[in-house]
Amino acid sequence: MNFEKEYIKFWSEFGKGKKMVLSSSLNNIVTSRMMSIVYFEEKLYFQTDKLFRKYEQLKGNPHISLCIDNIQIEGKCKEVGKPKENINFCNIYKELFPNSFKNYSLLENERLFEVTPNFIQRWIYIDNIPYIEIFDIKNKKYILKEYFINNK
Repeated sequence: MNFEKEYIKFWSEFGKGKKMVLSSSLNNIVTSRMMSIVYFEEKLYFQTDKLFRKYEQLKGNPHISLCIDNIQIEGKCKEVGKPKENINFCNIYKELFPNSFKNYSLLENERLFEVTPNFIQRWIYIDNIPYIEIFDIKNKKYILKEYFINNK
């Protein structure tokens, strides 16, 4: 199957954003929390206060994982400024998460992080048969493999 075609299809189905679980770690301690995530230009974005524990973790270890329903996304993130400095982010975030935008996006301590995905795995069903869909983004490989259930 064609990586580019399937990758574009995945993000089309994903949409402009979602509330997802963000997992980050530092010094062998992993933490997870719900985050409002925005997608555009093949990157994921979220904001956080620079006084929070997750900010410290992200600055010390940029490798993160995001999860929602049947989707797992692994990637590397970096701080890219303040949310209010990124017009694309603000427009989408305000549309999807208006209360969070109003309450937090313009605060002085808020910082914007950009996630570059490097691996995506999703469980899907085709004709009631479970499949694991894998996007190896670095190597531009798409894998769709049937999950065989062993009931022995």
